[in-house]
Amino acid sequence: MGIKLGFSFDNLKIAFAHLSINDLKRMQKLYRLMRYPFIVRLGIFFVKISLNLGLPIKAPLKRTIFEQFCGGESFETSQKTVESLGKYGVSSVLDYSVEGKEEDHILEATMEEILNSIHKAKGNALIPFAVFKVSGIAPSSILAKVQSKQELLPKERKRIDEAKERVFKLCEAASKSGVKLMVDGEESWFQAVTDHWILEAMKTYNKEEAIIYNTFQMYRKVMSRRLRDAHHEAVANSFYLGVKLVRGAYMEKERQKAKKEGYPDPIHATKEATDNAFNIALQFCINNKQRIYLVNGTHNELSNTILAELMELHGLKKGDRRFYFSQLYGMSDHISFNLANAGYNVVKYVPYGPVKEVLPYLGRRIKENSGISDQVIKEKTMVENEILRRKNLKIA
Repeated sequence: MGIKLGFSFDNLKIAFAHLSINDLKRMQKLYRLMRYPFIVRLGIFFVKISLNLGLPIKAPLKRTIFEQFCGGESFETSQKTVESLGKYGVSSVLDYSVEGKEEDHILEATMEEILNSIHKAKGNALIPFAVFKVSGIAPSSILAKVQSKQELLPKERKRIDEAKERVFKLCEAASKSGVKLMVDGEESWFQAVTDHWILEAMKTYNKEEAIIYNTFQMYRKVMSRRLRDAHHEAVANSFYLGVKLVRGAYMEKERQKAKKEGYPDPIHATKEATDNAFNIALQFCINNKQRIYLVNGTHNELSNTILAELMELHGLKKGDRRFYFSQLYGMSDHISFNLANAGYNVVKYVPYGPVKEVLPYLGRRIKENSGISDQVIKEKTMVENEILRRKNLKIA
């Protein structure tokens, strides 16, 4: 677009100012390991077995991948991370990252933890968002049955009604607390059910501004149409549409299930097609800024640049509270901290939870990123260049 933006993702001094030389060396070792997906998968397998057997590996696990990608084991112990990021203009969204549970008492306990995170974020400018996954507080097996229009047993109907009540309890708490609430994406075989619930919540709580945000995973072929349909609903019913754009998190699972069950692959055939869908969605959101609030959830430099350029083109202030840039904690600091330093709204996803319980999340994060070899190599190179820069300047 030829617009001068006044920041560069190559500024490593800004990107890593919040990290010590020891932090950088730990990252360097981890990125070296992540270049070999087979070793990573094997390591995760043995970590799971060791934790289940009670072997003493929790401490080394905490000092490596847990410290890299998680803020702490509880909301309280994550505050040091929140404050560290906040010193450099980067806000946090504390994400209770316990996944894959079905028992009602665990689903209820997860809901209470998220409710607690909403209440504690109230009035804290460093934590503008809370977040949850519907499958963290609802039985995903029954959600899938609802979407496939299978007949539910009375007990299942009761459980799904209770799950919906949990969703709306969180949305109401967020509205009353003035804390924005993001809802993470799910697998396609029950995403439509959660979309329906969240759109219903938006109609209630997004009348004056966007409080509730839904996630649109742009690697799915149908997602561009779903984004347009959701915007149409917002216009027709006079509410604000909260949008978090991401590329997607379940590509392997989606394709394996489609192949196994014999239905068309729901994911775009190429990365280029996904990138194109994502960037077009960014433009759609900015073009409809009168009704859409946006969180740009991506580690892609071009997509972040495009949003910054679109904001400039539309005459929007960098700090316009309708627009946020978002990356995961422990990744793409060159994007997050340079954008924040330039005056844009940036929020890091900061997962937290007991080490053993967040292992599925950590495993998925590492497998995803070990599969993107070019990104891993780039992150590793940047860390090594910053270590070298500090050594030359004798900076700790």
